[in-house]
Amino acid sequence: RMPRHAQQLRDHDVNPCVVETDASRKCMDDNNYKKDMCTAYFLKYKSCRKFWHDIMMQRKRNGVKPEMPTAEERKKILESMG
Repeated sequence: RMPRHAQQLRDHDVNPCVVETDASRKCMDDNNYKKDMCTAYFLKYKSCRKFWHDIMMQRKRNGVKPEMPTAEERKKILESMG
């Protein structure tokens, strides 16, 4: 059984960047942990985190709960952006 924190990181409703996390980790595994080989994956992960963090902070300021949109809500937000 996974620790609670690890479970949350795998939960698409809690962590909007599960896909980017997994891709970065796989790149590192595939490239013998040479970070410079995975820069593009790290940048995608970083921009994912920044994007959803900004949305979360905006929702927090506006009193919207939950502060992190659910996976379903995030899908709609992304679709509305094209």
